[in-house]
Amino acid sequence: MTLIRSLLFLVYLIVYTPLHAVFCFITFPFLNPHRRFWVAAAWTKITLWVASWLVGIRWKYEGWEHVEAAVASNKPIVLLSKHQSAWETLAFPATMPRPLCYVFKRELLYVPFFGWALGMLKMVHINRKDGANAFASVARQGKERMADGAWMIMFPEGTRTPVGAPNPRYKSGGARFAVDTGAWVLPIALNSGRLWPRNAFLKHPGLITVSVGPAISSAGKTSDQLNREVQTWIETEMRRIDADSYREPA
Repeated sequence: MTLIRSLLFLVYLIVYTPLHAVFCFITFPFLNPHRRFWVAAAWTKITLWVASWLVGIRWKYEGWEHVEAAVASNKPIVLLSKHQSAWETLAFPATMPRPLCYVFKRELLYVPFFGWALGMLKMVHINRKDGANAFASVARQGKERMADGAWMIMFPEGTRTPVGAPNPRYKSGGARFAVDTGAWVLPIALNSGRLWPRNAFLKHPGLITVSVGPAISSAGKTSDQLNREVQTWIETEMRRIDADSYREPA
């Protein structure tokens, strides 16, 4: 049953993604950046619903009050999240109350339909070959996006980390960005990889827990200090939610 459901979900992605992308191409020239984001985010909301209905992947938030407090504060926010799966890249735009600005490698812009639509949004894409200049570009564009009311989102692990892998070394780019811009950090722990493994065709039914921690101030801290604080909270929280995790039988 898991095989059949996963195959049907893949068919949905192949069929619906180009259709939604074409809709974006038609409507985006008439929309401002915020409206473009929410039109694009409709694809993620529909995809989450299909994954829930078809595959049985459900989710819950813990610590949502910290998200609400961040909205009420109207402070510049950087989300620094655990990264186990493609699931969270869909879930955050679909569920967060503010437009999100992802930092991603430029090569994604060349992915048919998905990348083309992504290129029409106000995200931050970088050329990793630029080295130090790449971060300067992220900082400049990120400040502009936050001034427009968006929240930045980065994955400090740098790539999706398989479940059970040793704790990776967190890259300091997200923390450095927060320090340089005076933003607050919302740390996020999640266990999506148990149901939607990295680079895996099979998706499994069950419950994903997304835990959001209290906002962490970057004021008076070095990027290394902030990075360690974020990593400590996320990895400590991961041990707790992993102990409570379960995956339903196929």
